[in-house]
Amino acid sequence: MYLIRRIYKTKPGEAAKVARLVKRQGEIYRDAGQRSEITVSYNGATLPGEQNVVVLQWTADVIDSPSRPDNKLPAEALEVGAEVRPLIESQRIEFMELLI
Repeated sequence: MYLIRRIYKTKPGEAAKVARLVKRQGEIYRDAGQRSEITVSYNGATLPGEQNVVVLQWTADVIDSPSRPDNKLPAEALEVGAEVRPLIESQRIEFMELLI
């Protein structure tokens, strides 16, 4: 079992908006059967630590490429992704194996 975490560095003041969009996108993928339950967290500027950060995470039994031939990406999720892109400075993804 794997923990997958996508981390977004947002433009200043956009963390809450990105968090809401990313949550919606994750729910679209979940409802399409492509993700497990998701969690979203963020630090806009009110907490200590790194600011303007959004973290989306979920678990998966296997790590599959989203561009695999048999995968049908939900169009609505891609539309939400297009809304997110102008609000972020960078993003990365982390894969960790869960100790069960």
